[in-house]
Amino acid sequence: MRLTDFWERLEQSFGAAYARSIAADHAFTELGGRTIDTAIAQGVDTATIWRAVVAAYPDRVPARLR
Repeated sequence: MRLTDFWERLEQSFGAAYARSIAADHAFTELGGRTIDTAIAQGVDTATIWRAVVAAYPDRVPARLR
């Protein structure tokens, strides 16, 4: 998944402002306690990061974006 696709999906699921907040502030268990921003900076594959978002927020991510 391209990085631009990842950000589009995150913003579609949470809105632009909240998506950025989640990326900076939420530590995901599935990412070893890292935030999205940290995981991206460390080179974690965006598809892996997206799966962590879906696992953490199954009710927020529309089925079409999973």
